[in-house]
Amino acid sequence: MSSQDQLEVGSLFARLSRVLDEARYDDIGTVYADDIVVRSPKSGEIQGLANVIAFLHRNHDNDVLTQHIHGDVLVTMNGDEAEASANQVTYFYRDGAPPHQTSGLRVAYRATRTPAGWRFHEGRIDLAWTKKD
Repeated sequence: MSSQDQLEVGSLFARLSRVLDEARYDDIGTVYADDIVVRSPKSGEIQGLANVIAFLHRNHDNDVLTQHIHGDVLVTMNGDEAEASANQVTYFYRDGAPPHQTSGLRVAYRATRTPAGWRFHEGRIDLAWTKKD
């Protein structure tokens, strides 16, 4: 385990936020592995990168922007595998307006070293709370 590996796994959260907030869903492969499995209350279980991309495009609302913020990131390394978790706050807003919805989530991922770098290959997203204004 190197501190560089730990830093790279932790940075996947920031990269994920940017891809989601900028609606660059076709770039999710820079964060997720081809064999990704994601479980969440909203989507159930999605298997495979192409299915995740399709889900993101299908559920995108052009009028609603997001800002994802991760904190309390913990990364545990085990060779070419890692477990990573974080608390996430997501703000939903319209351009120039304050958020009309805010959600707190707990996210946990398993990451693996791939030829392209570290990628999440299994994830669980749990909703802790939502506030609608």
